[in-house]
Amino acid sequence: MDAKIIDVAKKAGVSPATVSRVLNQTSSVSEKTKSKVMTAIDELGYHPNAAAKNLRSQKTRMIGVIVADINTSYFTEIIKGIENMAYASNYNVIICDAENQAEKEMEYLNLIMNRTVDGLIMVSPTIADEQLFQIADKGYFIAVIGRHVDHDRIPCIYTDNVKFSHTVVEHLLGGGHQDIVFLSGYPTAIDSYERLEGYLKALRDHHIPFRPELVENGNFNEVGGYEAMMRLFEKKLQFTAVYSANDEMALGVYRACAEVGLAIPTQLAVVGVDNNRISKYITPTLSTVNQPKYTMGALLVEKLIDQMTENTYPEKRVFVLDSELIIRNSSNVPMSK
Repeated sequence: MDAKIIDVAKKAGVSPATVSRVLNQTSSVSEKTKSKVMTAIDELGYHPNAAAKNLRSQKTRMIGVIVADINTSYFTEIIKGIENMAYASNYNVIICDAENQAEKEMEYLNLIMNRTVDGLIMVSPTIADEQLFQIADKGYFIAVIGRHVDHDRIPCIYTDNVKFSHTVVEHLLGGGHQDIVFLSGYPTAIDSYERLEGYLKALRDHHIPFRPELVENGNFNEVGGYEAMMRLFEKKLQFTAVYSANDEMALGVYRACAEVGLAIPTQLAVVGVDNNRISKYITPTLSTVNQPKYTMGALLVEKLIDQMTENTYPEKRVFVLDSELIIRNSSNVPMSK
């Protein structure tokens, strides 16, 4: 059962009004009393109710953004969209790097519960939906980018991973490839298993047997992609194409191929996801899936601000955006018969 302000007051030996003054800093309270109240708050795990009237009036005009891994370039355009729209609405943004650790995500969630920020945007969160629901149910403002969240107080926006992955594999199958490697990202990331689902669905639809040994984990980064490919080469597996679940891993594929003397695309076709800037400049240019990342960030922060300022929830809170397969030189050569 959640602690209430009266519980904090009882434990600290003060009145509820004193606890309120400490929390809201509305009048002077002795350091000794403040210390007792803060100790009681910590021991009880008390968080002020964001829906309470005395807290609603206090606005920080700050929005927290928790990203799974700031080193992954996928997040750059999303953050830019968030920042630009927030700035236009007179809000500042705090960026928090969770480093793919659910524990760090939970720690950063305290930003909203201790009123450091007015609202939080979770970008590709790893923590369970149920934990997000608990926060939203207490009246806090929270939004999610990168997955569908079934809660009427949480706006969310994402792209259809299954659909565009199916399109990628069909493109490779159309080039004559049947032995297609799938490079996955973090095992806990929803993008990983949804893109795998699209890969598997395309194989089933075209009656291509699934070879589980062709699925490798590259952790969504260049080093991981390189190491995954080297493991595949060491096993001497037969394959003619690689579908990399993001462009950064695809860069690792390029490096591994260069080391073993395998030519792209004549000996190995490669397709990535994200349409990173470098994908247009590497040789050969990388076929990739373009996701509307800037739009995702800008649209969702707009919806979050609408909720925070109007205290209402728009009819539409779930947004699914289309992605586009961009075919470049890394996969546009049909496989030799």
